[in-house]
Amino acid sequence: MADQISKAVAFAELHRSGTFIVPNPWDAGSARVLSGHGFLGLATTSAGFAFSLGRADCAGLVTRGEALTNARSIVEATHLPVTADLESGYGDSPGDVAETIRQAAEVGLVGASIEDAAGETGGEIRDIAEAVDRVVAAVEAARAQPFPFTLTARADNFFQGRFDLDDTIRRLQAFAEAGADVLYAPALPSLDAVRAVCSSLDKPVNVLAAGPVLACSVADLGALGVRRVSLGSALPRAALTAVLDAAAELVGSGTFGFAKSALGHAEANALLGRS
Repeated sequence: MADQISKAVAFAELHRSGTFIVPNPWDAGSARVLSGHGFLGLATTSAGFAFSLGRADCAGLVTRGEALTNARSIVEATHLPVTADLESGYGDSPGDVAETIRQAAEVGLVGASIEDAAGETGGEIRDIAEAVDRVVAAVEAARAQPFPFTLTARADNFFQGRFDLDDTIRRLQAFAEAGADVLYAPALPSLDAVRAVCSSLDKPVNVLAAGPVLACSVADLGALGVRRVSLGSALPRAALTAVLDAAAELVGSGTFGFAKSALGHAEANALLGRS
């Protein structure tokens, strides 16, 4: 518990000034690899974990138990604080969301995000009043922990194809009023939208490294008001891309060029076998 408390305090402090990247490992191995590169915290990825199980994301195919077991393995593989992508809280009621946050703390997490999309039913955006009730329940569960559990509230309009910036900002403002520590709207369509979101809130904002954000540096995003940058499923998708490219070479030309640039076995063994 002392270790979790110190990690939680350090993670909360990261949001007070500057801009930092929180990369998203999808398993213990990728967490261990990322832990040695100077990052100050990690975040799980629901999509990356679903892909690793051979399942689609945003389809209600991963259970709370599976997600938290994966999160525990990541926590145990790193010395860094870990926050989790807990989708829409793995349940329909505010009580379900609160229980998810309680269990998240129990597996060693120091933060989590809850979104307003009904992921279990195919991507519908919840009514704002219902979404706020769920954030309130998550905040209450977070505050009941003996450490500063960082609760991120996520407005999924743009991620789900609902292109309404005004409504997104209203939702984020309502989530901030409900007590969320960090606000997050993935897939914002422009840097102007990023700036508008950040300027409309007096709490830290997380942005997803996707779309127009990919043209920016961390310093550029900081100038827009961004406090935290997450990668979502970018890393596991990059890994899948490497596998697809290798498969295409093997089936196409029957050559093995992809293996020439691969990490050596001894190097990989040493990297992942370290304590």
